[in-house]
Amino acid sequence: MTDQHSPKKSMHNKTIAEIIAGLDAGEFTSVEITQHYLDRIKQLDSTYNSYITVNEDDALAQAEAADKRRAEGNAPAFCGVPIAHKDIFCTNGVRTSCGSKMLDNFVPPYDATVVENFANAGAVVLGKTNMDEFAMGSSNETSFYGPVKNPWDTNTVPGGSSGGSAAAVAAHLTPGATATDTGGSIRQPAALCGITGLKPTYGRVSRWGMIAFASSLDQGGPMARTAEDCALMLNVMASFDSKDSTSIDREVPDYTKNLNQPLSGLKIGIPKEYFEEGLNPGTEKAVRDALAELEKQGATLVNISLPNSKLAVPAYYVIAPAEASANLSRFDGVRYGHRCEDPKDLRDMYMRTRAEGFGDEVKRRIMVGAYCLSAGYYDAYYRKAQQVRRRIKQDFVDAFEQVDVIMGPTSPSPAFEFGSKGDDPVAMYLEDIYTIATNLAGLPGMSVPCGLVDDKPVGLQIIGNYFDESRMLNVAHQFQQVTDWHQQTPANIDVAGGEK
Repeated sequence: MTDQHSPKKSMHNKTIAEIIAGLDAGEFTSVEITQHYLDRIKQLDSTYNSYITVNEDDALAQAEAADKRRAEGNAPAFCGVPIAHKDIFCTNGVRTSCGSKMLDNFVPPYDATVVENFANAGAVVLGKTNMDEFAMGSSNETSFYGPVKNPWDTNTVPGGSSGGSAAAVAAHLTPGATATDTGGSIRQPAALCGITGLKPTYGRVSRWGMIAFASSLDQGGPMARTAEDCALMLNVMASFDSKDSTSIDREVPDYTKNLNQPLSGLKIGIPKEYFEEGLNPGTEKAVRDALAELEKQGATLVNISLPNSKLAVPAYYVIAPAEASANLSRFDGVRYGHRCEDPKDLRDMYMRTRAEGFGDEVKRRIMVGAYCLSAGYYDAYYRKAQQVRRRIKQDFVDAFEQVDVIMGPTSPSPAFEFGSKGDDPVAMYLEDIYTIATNLAGLPGMSVPCGLVDDKPVGLQIIGNYFDESRMLNVAHQFQQVTDWHQQTPANIDVAGGEK
């Protein structure tokens, strides 16, 4: 293990809050901690494959500029903190692939709003993290750049689609990372990699410059080791953006302000549907133990029902592919991205470009989506799915009349082995059974580590009411004050560069 008393050596064990405190106190500079992380990525990431692109020169230049800003005394809190961006956020001058061959050569001439917000705050970008192709997947096995390995057990998946971000945080190859969540893609990998991840309310974080999968469901959010770190990141990420028509013009609170509020009087809704068949017994026990811990802190558990929750997965797998098929029609080899060699004519170019550029899962979803939107099937599938979506939302609205937050498992079981669900798309889709409904309803949700089953992490899901991220972060932070699951780390991540 590293020497915890050496500030330089144990820099990668520090949380974002500790890094900010260390930079403020002058214990180390942004250049030193950035270099430390870059060295670790070089030494360790060949095992995990969590990054697609590492921005060594840019990162060090940004760190230098951050140190200068700090020395001048006009730096925001986040200035000089290293982070990584999921490779779905456009970064000016840096390849943004979305995990696909289609965009392997795409270098955007602009920054996504989220990237811009972090740049304005003086954050340092270590690189772009690996992901399921076009964010379609629950295991990070569909990336053009190869699968990401779970740092807890490299034979198992890290979850998806933000598996690269989750693995990089879990292996301490970055203290925090941006991610996106369409049906659980922040919360499920956070659960499987033993870190904290938060999907904000739909419209809270700008989607401009974030490559679209399903526009009515996609939402960007933070991944880090603690709820406090997620609050610090969300302070930077959340903003109103006039360039994004789905962005909500609402003041951004200071998400760190209420972290230390006591939980006495908190009403936690426990949906009976989240504890039925299909839930791993070890996962259930860990979640129930976590709930008992919150009871000790003064919270009350209230049994509730979300009767339409079993319809969430089928509704999602009509709506999301339908929106994906429309969004991905722009990748045609004409303006940017991959183009086939020597096309005979326009039709040939379209067909071969798309056949070569997209992987199997993306093609599957485009086909399903196009079918659901086609004449004669629109009413039977797409319209029906939207009606179901409205009922799912109503279930939550009714539940929040009697409780403050809703809790349950994030994922049905711990991380599964590579290849174990690849041939069965439905089994893979059911990995998101507890997370999808919040996307359909546009609610905020987060996952915090709450135990280990077979030495693999398990996540507790916290679902909040609209724009109630502060309360969720408060609950998560209070839980992390009395438990140490978020401090557990995978074996082998401290063996780097001769450090022992």
